[in-house]
Amino acid sequence: MRARGGMMIAMLAAFVLAGCAGSREPRLLNLTSDQRGPDEFAILPGKPLQAPQDYASLPQPTPGGANRADPTPRADAFAALGGNAARAPGGTDAALIARATRYGTDAGIRQSLAGADLEYRRRNDGRLLERLFNRNVYFKAYRPYELDQYRELERFRAAGIRTPAVPPEGAQER
Repeated sequence: MRARGGMMIAMLAAFVLAGCAGSREPRLLNLTSDQRGPDEFAILPGKPLQAPQDYASLPQPTPGGANRADPTPRADAFAALGGNAARAPGGTDAALIARATRYGTDAGIRQSLAGADLEYRRRNDGRLLERLFNRNVYFKAYRPYELDQYRELERFRAAGIRTPAVPPEGAQER
């Protein structure tokens, strides 16, 4: 009887130690699912490709230039998102890019952020029982960085910033 009890304790200890073993990277949320689900890029289907009469007559590709297969991507995206395609902004994103890069850019930003996120996830990988029972701690770990969309909407409106995506009650589209 004693031998049987000792063997059970030894097996339990082995299971507990096996659960603690490994230096795997912490996974808070699996964003690379292998399940077949909706594709966010299938909402706006691409236009059919057309072969030109003469390949030698094709123009040189230019960033921000017209695309023969999709000449109006901004207007198409506006219409797909429920906006008025006739009021879609034109031009390039030069002003946006200039504003976003006004303090310079960091060529290694992706690696820097990936390293910082990995360290944060290691510190917030959940408690022993959360890991043991495979409980997802993603939302709990990132809760301090969560954006309250309603509070931000009210803050924008109080500052006089137009919010056409969420017009106030009773407002009519111009």
